[in-house]
Amino acid sequence: MSEARDLSDLVSSRICHDLVSPLGAIGNGAELLQMTGQSDGPEVALIAQSVSHANARLRFFRIAFGAAPPGAMIARSEVRDILAGLAEGARVRTHWQAEGDPDRGAAKLVFLILQCLESAMPRGGAIEVTREDALWRLTATGQGMTPDPTLAPLLSEAEAAADPTPATVHFAIARDLLSQSGRRVTADLDGAGLTLSF
Repeated sequence: MSEARDLSDLVSSRICHDLVSPLGAIGNGAELLQMTGQSDGPEVALIAQSVSHANARLRFFRIAFGAAPPGAMIARSEVRDILAGLAEGARVRTHWQAEGDPDRGAAKLVFLILQCLESAMPRGGAIEVTREDALWRLTATGQGMTPDPTLAPLLSEAEAAADPTPATVHFAIARDLLSQSGRRVTADLDGAGLTLSF
């Protein structure tokens, strides 16, 4: 991995780490207001819900865009907890069925590809993550499933991703990680949904 990518991963980890505490403080404040009865209206409930979702996003981004030291592991229970937090009010729900604790590098790649796969799910749906030995499978089901053109650079070595934008940077990072690990993504689109394997 290049020095620039190492630094960007560390910066992402630092930003996520530093934002968790103030978000937690806001959530605690909203909870105290509700407990004391000073405010039990929908406004405080909305603040608490928004903080909870923001915390889940930060935890997800910390894995997807943060540093993944070699040999570092992440507990399966933590992965499932992060994904459960994201599911509240989301159009796409992810079900982590892979057994065992994944290493941090694998979890990073899966999280990035989850984001890529969501682009093919304009109406939402569900994604199931499974693993058989070293082979990961992400199966998406939902209405209006389409092989979104933005998936092409991830799937084809011949199609390098165009200059990434903030909205597509996860494609570029996932492609780099796949290349570094010697993996390739294959896609299978059928009546049941879209499966990406790598």
